[in-house]
Amino acid sequence: MRIENTFGIKAEAREVITYDSEEALRRAIVRIHEAYEGLPLLHIGQGSNLLFLSDFDGIVLKSDIKGLTVQQETDDEVLVEVGSGEVCDEFIDKAIQRGWYGMENLSLIPGQVGAAAVQNIGAYGVEAQDVIDEVVGISLKDGSQRIWKRQDCQYGYRQSIFKGDLWGRYAITRVIFRLKKHFEPKLQYGGLVKAIAEAGFTKDTLTARQLRQVIIDIRRAKLPDPKEQGNAGSFFKNPVVPKDLAEQLMSQYPTMPHYPANEGNVKLAAGWLIEQAGWKGKSLGPAAVHDRQALVLVNKGGASGNDILRLCEAIKKDVEARFGIELEPEVNFI
Repeated sequence: MRIENTFGIKAEAREVITYDSEEALRRAIVRIHEAYEGLPLLHIGQGSNLLFLSDFDGIVLKSDIKGLTVQQETDDEVLVEVGSGEVCDEFIDKAIQRGWYGMENLSLIPGQVGAAAVQNIGAYGVEAQDVIDEVVGISLKDGSQRIWKRQDCQYGYRQSIFKGDLWGRYAITRVIFRLKKHFEPKLQYGGLVKAIAEAGFTKDTLTARQLRQVIIDIRRAKLPDPKEQGNAGSFFKNPVVPKDLAEQLMSQYPTMPHYPANEGNVKLAAGWLIEQAGWKGKSLGPAAVHDRQALVLVNKGGASGNDILRLCEAIKKDVEARFGIELEPEVNFI
């Protein structure tokens, strides 16, 4: 069966099973173990952060668990449980409608809620871990339920325990978010402040709805629609480097974008590095670097996963040769 993915890569699996409840997932797990003993399992959302290098000789599971349930509410915050099959951007929109805040900066990032918790999605100074309270999952081995508090999820930059030690072992079925009931805009990124002013808004009167719209407009202007040109959004992580290396590079490239990171490190902009290495808008066969955002690799039509991989490796080689920095893909290779 065809595996849907935003890169538009042709990839097949033995079977693709979509479930809409924990019980349906448990029934599927029993059937899989009875009929396909020994075959690997792969859990995906909308396929928005995956690059298939070949067909998957196993079973693909997809969540269609929907729904929002308020678990706890005070004057200041709300705990809301969200089905992993909810589209993350649609949930952000619903949250703002209900007066729940904290996820505005994550607007228009593709994917489902479950994938957001696995990937620890982030943009404009906000990450999923900032608003996640708990993650609920089902073991793909025996159907047992497990709950992780945020501090147990081993969150890091585009990283979690679900991408590490527990990769392929659990299906995320629900995520509990802790959201504020008083809007406090996160405007650490200078480019965001500029975009707000250009849109005719001010920091003092800005609403959550206005901030969401500004971010949506920025993303639509910079990033291609996967329905029109296959891509997985940001392909590479922004590298975090020691402060002394960053200072050395800044002495050579005074306009190089850079941001404070943890423990005295500095985060650099992978897109800028790729552009400086001469790859923005360039192609390698049917795979290309987007002409408006060098952080995005695109399928121009008919590309295989290995075509995208060859482009990825060529970019990494040139960036390392010029800057001494090894880029790390954000996308998961299957």
